[in-house]
Amino acid sequence: MRRKTTPFLVIFAVLAVSLPVLAQKQDKRAKHTDDQGIAILWSDPIDIASRNLFYGSGGEQDQPRGTMTFLEEDFKGTNPKFEVRDQEATKWTVKLGVEVRPETAAVRLLWAAGYFTTEDYFVSTLEVENMPAHLKRGQDLVGPGGVIKNVRLKRHPKGKKKIGTWRWKHNPFIGTREFNGLRVMMALMNNWDLKDENNAIYEGPDPPRKIYLVSDLGSTFGTTGRSWTHAISKGNLKSYSHSRFISKTTPQFVDFSTPSRPALIYFFTSFPEFFSRLHMRWIGKHIPRADVNWIGGLLGRLSPEQIRDAFRAAEYSQQEVEGFAKTVEERIAELNKL
Repeated sequence: MRRKTTPFLVIFAVLAVSLPVLAQKQDKRAKHTDDQGIAILWSDPIDIASRNLFYGSGGEQDQPRGTMTFLEEDFKGTNPKFEVRDQEATKWTVKLGVEVRPETAAVRLLWAAGYFTTEDYFVSTLEVENMPAHLKRGQDLVGPGGVIKNVRLKRHPKGKKKIGTWRWKHNPFIGTREFNGLRVMMALMNNWDLKDENNAIYEGPDPPRKIYLVSDLGSTFGTTGRSWTHAISKGNLKSYSHSRFISKTTPQFVDFSTPSRPALIYFFTSFPEFFSRLHMRWIGKHIPRADVNWIGGLLGRLSPEQIRDAFRAAEYSQQEVEGFAKTVEERIAELNKL
């Protein structure tokens, strides 16, 4: 009798063909030099032991204050967002939903390690004037009088302009210690949503330079890949603390579990997305052991208090702060045991 082909065999057949080809393309990727200004991804955090992870890269001085004025909705990404202006004419992007807490913590840990980030702040109660009668996304999260609970505000930097996005597979930093360290940071925080559109290039005027950063870190501190619901995929202590960190080691290289294969349901409901996420898995694989040791040593200089401050800034409960911080500390210790 002829056996039926199961969906799992189909998936494995697709993987067997596609992933080796992807790896070959990655191995052949050449470095290139940006001749339109200095391209920069990382800056040595010589003050890492004293960095304030409660306020983050913007410090206490840049935190949002007072009532905001609504400008327009922002329809990029999956979470509700809109732009506002404060009383000092500074523009901010307000994000609502499940990503606001994990992103607030993630940008602080990434900045602590020397990577460029946006200036993000968690605000438990935000008052916004001139709110429209109805938002196309997130209206159920807006209270009477334009009062909104639990939001993330991203400051629009003065003197810097977003000029585009950058690709994980093709950028000026491929093969460098700093780029590989960034790959480790994504795995450490379980950032599974590594689409190129979640990266940004900002142009700074003095001196002329292009700043490369990961601009959307909302899919962190949950599962290692896209799961059934956002509630367990992002900012979920149980998912994060029970997930696997390092999947394989050799004398030369280290593989991480993030990003992992998305939930199998997406193979049937959204095959293009399922397939594209399979092609992101290389970001956490085959990272030189020396570069893993380097970023581990850097993170090892953070104090327990600094790590907890990153999660306190997102106003997690005390139990969650301790749980997330403990898992981060355990992962840093794993890096430093290699």
